[in-house]
Amino acid sequence: MVEFETLEAKEIKFKNNKFLEVARKKAKTGEGENEIISISKGFFTHSGQKRFKNGIGFPAEKEIIDSLIEALKSI
Repeated sequence: MVEFETLEAKEIKFKNNKFLEVARKKAKTGEGENEIISISKGFFTHSGQKRFKNGIGFPAEKEIIDSLIEALKSI
């Protein structure tokens, strides 16, 4: 079983009640820990609660992060 600890998160709101969340998390298993970056898409309910729909996660390695930033800037 994997346990996640959020180390830092940024929220980007768009449209009426939607958001993207970019977070650095620590994934903990019986075999050890790894840091990951997660990008999740979600929405706010009428009562203001966050609900997540989709997401991706990848290792928090500088090369991957730099490549993602470069790709986003180039499109």
